[in-house]
Amino acid sequence: MKGSKKQYTNSKKFSRHRFKHSARKQMDEKVRIQKVAPLQEKISLYFVDEKLLVQAFTHSSYVNEHRGRPYEDNERLEFLGDAVLELTISQFLYKKYPTMSEGELTKLRAAIVCEPSLVLLANELHFGDYVLLGKGEENTGGRTRPALLADVFEAFIGALYLDKGIDAVKAFLEIHVHPRINEGAFSHVMDFKSQLQEYVQREGLGTIDYAIIQEKGPAHNREFVSEVKLNQEGCGVGFGRSKKEAEQHAAQEALGKIVKQ
Repeated sequence: MKGSKKQYTNSKKFSRHRFKHSARKQMDEKVRIQKVAPLQEKISLYFVDEKLLVQAFTHSSYVNEHRGRPYEDNERLEFLGDAVLELTISQFLYKKYPTMSEGELTKLRAAIVCEPSLVLLANELHFGDYVLLGKGEENTGGRTRPALLADVFEAFIGALYLDKGIDAVKAFLEIHVHPRINEGAFSHVMDFKSQLQEYVQREGLGTIDYAIIQEKGPAHNREFVSEVKLNQEGCGVGFGRSKKEAEQHAAQEALGKIVKQ
């Protein structure tokens, strides 16, 4: 009888302990979700599985300082996001630049998905504010560390892909990344003049010529305006701080017009 009573008491204690552990686990999860929840409203993108979003912003240092908790860091999501980002950016570039060679596409994609570019995007979205860090990493400036921010951006893309699929990733990039590409933010790695020359020759369209049609501003802050002509007919105008830059932008505009015809 005494043994049965002792067994009952122990069972009751175990149940109570398990209940407390489960309740604490649920409370911890709510706290972590609350930390990243404002980001969803900020970017107008709401996750079905908020745990994926939390994981995307959970750094390994946070997990290491909470070893007794079933937390998972963002490294696996980072791996997935890297692949998803390369695929979606590759598809966009492939369609946008039909005259660009494989080598040029590779170079441009590398410039877009490199660490400095991803850090810039992460900072614009204030991703650093939402990262869950261990105290040591926090105290040594981890929240603004470039490699960490680039990893978080990739992890976010991975989480978004798992939660909503590839179309949601494309829609996100269309808002936050494609405009930069369209504005020529990565034109320093692109040779539009060569692309235009190759396309015109391949299609037998005739001859192209460049001319600086205007110079503006003081000597220390000069701006050049270049026009490119196809068979003596203007087809593109570009602006730049140097003649070469102006010609590249003129060729970029000409490519956009000629390829669509």
